[in-house]
Amino acid sequence: MVTPSSPFSFLDDFVNRASSRLQPPDWVVHEVQHRAVLFLNHVLQQEPEAQQRLMRQQGRVVQFEWRFVTMKFVATPAGLLDLAPPDAVSELTLAVTEQSPFGLARAAFRGDKPPVRIEGDVQLAAEVNWLVDHVRWDVEDDLARLIGDVPAHTIATGARRVVAALRQFVGERGGKAAGPAGPE
Repeated sequence: MVTPSSPFSFLDDFVNRASSRLQPPDWVVHEVQHRAVLFLNHVLQQEPEAQQRLMRQQGRVVQFEWRFVTMKFVATPAGLLDLAPPDAVSELTLAVTEQSPFGLARAAFRGDKPPVRIEGDVQLAAEVNWLVDHVRWDVEDDLARLIGDVPAHTIATGARRVVAALRQFVGERGGKAAGPAGPE
């Protein structure tokens, strides 16, 4: 959560006010959800073990919630994801409890998982947790298909350095906000 002394408190308040007043049309929400499913399936197809695990969960529905965003996913027989019908009953609900987008970004840069409230089937939750822990998007491989191996590797190396610097910066800022470290 963003503290009152945080430089992001103004921006966080602005985002909260804007998101409560500006609701996108239903067709925009629907299209964004479909694009999210396409992206998740692309990433899942890069990991055969993930697809095998999802095949065993076919037909099961997981609901994801964060602020005003709610999505229901259903595992398909192919080991991929699809949007569940709106009236589908969720067997597992994952609700991200961190309300601040800046708090989520800070946790992501530190490499932490966001805080999540889990309700429902424990075994399905364990499978979802395995997917979160083991499935990663191979950005460099996708970029190499577009621009070639050498430029993709160069860009990916630069991006990894930027992310490492941001993680170090966020880690240092987080340590200072926590208070004094004690005697050295």
